[in-house]
Amino acid sequence: MTPHRIALLHTTLAERELDALIVSSLPNIRYLTHFSGSHALVLVKARDTVFLTDTRYALQSRQEVKRCKRIISRLDLPETLAARNLLAGCKRVGFESHHVTYAQYRKLKRLFPAVAFSPTSDMVEDIALVKEKTEIDAIQRVVDISDRVFHAILEVLRPGVRELELAAEISYLHKRFGAESDAFETIIASGERGALPHARASSKRISNGELITLDFGCSLAGYHSDITRTVALGKVSRQARDMYNVVLGAQREAICRAVPGMWARDLDAVARERIKKGGYGKYFTHSLGHGLGLHVHERPRISSLSKERLRAGSVITIEPGVYIPGFGGVRIEDDVVVTDTGCRVLNTAPKDLMIL
Repeated sequence: MTPHRIALLHTTLAERELDALIVSSLPNIRYLTHFSGSHALVLVKARDTVFLTDTRYALQSRQEVKRCKRIISRLDLPETLAARNLLAGCKRVGFESHHVTYAQYRKLKRLFPAVAFSPTSDMVEDIALVKEKTEIDAIQRVVDISDRVFHAILEVLRPGVRELELAAEISYLHKRFGAESDAFETIIASGERGALPHARASSKRISNGELITLDFGCSLAGYHSDITRTVALGKVSRQARDMYNVVLGAQREAICRAVPGMWARDLDAVARERIKKGGYGKYFTHSLGHGLGLHVHERPRISSLSKERLRAGSVITIEPGVYIPGFGGVRIEDDVVVTDTGCRVLNTAPKDLMIL
């Protein structure tokens, strides 16, 4: 358990007039307790914190979860809360509304009819928004792995290779270089498929004269990387090169302009305006980026709709893109830590257009 994070959560409980919080999001449980298994609950109360899991994780939780009460149960975990009378004295209990189904909520109401359950959001995420040095170091490690994978995958990119083969090679290389898993399903989009921002790798074979977008990341110790590079296979059209340079210019300008205290929507506007001036405004169809950490997508959202400011210590992605139906697309993405004076790019993989 990380006592300082629990202490911050206690402060939030008092501010929201809650007697306890049931944490069910596995990344949030890992953030609070270091538990890396797939089934658990954490009950945070003003005076103590209780960790619950089942018998499969008896040994693992003993190794990972320290300095709080552990309960290993053969019962369903909400039923364990009731059987152990763990909500005794609690009148208002929060639950993570984004991670609890309606059926689970009804079960809590049935088990604890005298308790008022209050939906909450972002109580743990508010604390995790600003990363500690150990977290930034952990993210740097996985970013370094994915950068290394990018250099290695260039040796495999050649005409006739299927997108699925590239995705499989990236997964293999991630683990070969020390990652535990992919952070998400690898995106490989070549030629006209590049106009699909989240194209799954397909059986399509890549050809000379195409742009290929590779979006991938890996996980280690719960933390994630997320990198995108677009490369050219053989000679590509003037429009493809122009589109690439516009996206690269927008990405670099956004990185230069990112500072703590800046509205996230204003950073989105920096890149969006640059792409608009380049003639591709209507083809930039998603937000500029997102937070990164124990979740692949977390706060702050770097979008025109965002109502948050950038904060020193947050790790974000900056990933503008242009997608033209029937032609193709370009996206360039780096992982960036916001510093006291600006930001620092964690990736070292080259970004100038590579023609293979």
